[in-house]
Amino acid sequence: MAQRGIREYHGKAILHRNWADYFGAEFRYPFRAALVGPDTDLAGLQAKHPWLRKERLVVKPDQLFGKRGKHGLVQVDKTWEEVRAWIETHQEKRMKIGNVEGKLTHFLVEPYIPHAPEEERYLAFTTGDDGDTAYMSPLGGVDIEELWDKVVEVHIPSTISIEEVEELIRSSVPEGVPDREAFGKFASGLYRLFCDLHFTYLELNPVVIKDDEVFPLDLVARLDDTAQFLVGKKWGQIEFPAPFGRELTPEEGLIKELDEKSGASLKLTILNPEGRIWTLVAGGGASVVYTDTIADLGAAGELANYGEYSGNPTTSETYAYAKTVLDLMTRKPDPKGRPKVLIIGGGIANFTDVSRTFDGIIQALREYADRLKKVGVRIYVRRGGPGYQEGLRRIKEACEELGLPCEVYGPELHMTAIVPMALKEA
Repeated sequence: MAQRGIREYHGKAILHRNWADYFGAEFRYPFRAALVGPDTDLAGLQAKHPWLRKERLVVKPDQLFGKRGKHGLVQVDKTWEEVRAWIETHQEKRMKIGNVEGKLTHFLVEPYIPHAPEEERYLAFTTGDDGDTAYMSPLGGVDIEELWDKVVEVHIPSTISIEEVEELIRSSVPEGVPDREAFGKFASGLYRLFCDLHFTYLELNPVVIKDDEVFPLDLVARLDDTAQFLVGKKWGQIEFPAPFGRELTPEEGLIKELDEKSGASLKLTILNPEGRIWTLVAGGGASVVYTDTIADLGAAGELANYGEYSGNPTTSETYAYAKTVLDLMTRKPDPKGRPKVLIIGGGIANFTDVSRTFDGIIQALREYADRLKKVGVRIYVRRGGPGYQEGLRRIKEACEELGLPCEVYGPELHMTAIVPMALKEA
């Protein structure tokens, strides 16, 4: 499982997209929101969302950091002209949030919802190894940490039925919530959505419920990104942005751009450009497993990158991805003269043509063979799925021809068995 944060805008859009499946007509969510990025045409945005000129508005940064109100970054009860002026003043502005400094680039604009502070509630869910936890409080808002003694924590074992879960949540709604029955029904429905859509963290703070209308005034969410192939259609068009203060490297930006243009999935995060362990992993789930295995074996500090290619990318897409990784890997040798390791791994593919993707990797290996030799690379391959035998044969023959040390395995070997082999060399 890879827990990755999403923007507040996308979290609310996911709720709205799936709302009827979990709440029917019992609760309504009048979702209206606009996301403003560096390239957004504000005049065009106004035409797309006429309510921007008709409503009083709220605007705030949407970049995976909290305590926006306490940093003076939430503007409420404003006109569209005031919102535009504020965004134009703050766009690309550098800010220090806690110990992290970064640029403001994305903003969320929504209708202002008049309400009294005593109407604000707190509701959150987290997932863990032995079940989930629900958090509920009659008091929500920016001071929730100071009011944490009012929060009721409910452990939800993974072994109980959904009916038992709903009863547990409803019976645990804290005193002080005026309509405990309605809040319990809403919380139960939200928990089912949380589970079905593979959230790992979901916080509504505050949430205001007026009759049958629900207003999540602030939302924080993380998803298990390895579930994209299961529920990606229910998520809709989302992105997993870099945390605030961490700007994409040119190489990460290149792969992000390639990913956006492709029907496949291509992800790359540079963890340690000086690291000696590099990976070319097929599949989001496999990338997590390989990363965890490397860390469990005590080599996390040497892991250079995290990423994956999946969804049956073309040969040219795989070549571009592999070329980017190999270029980073071979820029300079280890200062102590130790060899570098390249793990080309993956599970047993369902529909990805292994031989086709390996052709792209082989093309990159040929291009970077001399540089790979200079950094003393050793290659370990494990893969299964359609065309895997041909793919493994080709990559083995190519490495032998190029003089690159390479060990090649198919599904007869456990997926992560190549990791301890590789670490002996690293």
